Amino acid sequence: MVPVMLSAQSPTPTANVMAAEVQGRYAQVKGNIIKAAENMPAENFSFKPTPDIRTFARVVNHVTEAQFHSCGALNGTTEAKTVPPETADKATIVDALKASFAECDKAYAALTDANMTEMVQAGPAKRSRLGIAWGNVSHNNEQYATLALYMRLKGLVPPSSEK
Repeated sequence: MVPVMLSAQSPTPTANVMAAEVQGRYAQVKGNIIKAAENMPAENFSFKPTPDIRTFARVVNHVTEAQFHSCGALNGTTEAKTVPPETADKATIVDALKASFAECDKAYAALTDANMTEMVQAGPAKRSRLGIAWGNVSHNNEQYATLALYMRLKGLVPPSSEK
C-alpha cells in the first residue's frame, strides 16, 4: 500500500461565500412563505386560532411590511410602501407579499462579501447589511412558523413538510 500525501493547503474559498449563505436561506424561506400564502384557501385568510391572535392575513401582511422596511433600507428606498388591510381579498394580499419579495430579491442580489459590513440607514439607526439581511431571514422564519401552524390547524400541510 502506497501512502497518500495530503496537501496542507486548503482550497481557495469561493467568492462571496457569506453572501451566498444568506441568499440561500432567504430563497428557502421565501419559497415557503409564498407557497403558504398561495395554498391557504381565501376563506381562511381571516382565520385566527383564538380571538386575541392575529389572522392569517395579518401575519402575511406583517411579513410584507417588515420586508419593505428591511429590504427597502438595503436598497436605499426611503418612501413607505402601502400594505393592504388584512380584510382585503387574498389576491391583493398575496400580490403585496410578492412585491415585498421583489424588493428583497434586489437587496439580496446586491449583497457581496465585500459590502456585508457596510452600514446603512435602517429607520433611526445604522445597521450592517449583514445584520439587516440575517435579521430579515430570521424574522421570516419566525413568521413562517406561525403560518405553518395556522395551516396545520386548518388541516393543511405546510410547504416545508410537503413530500
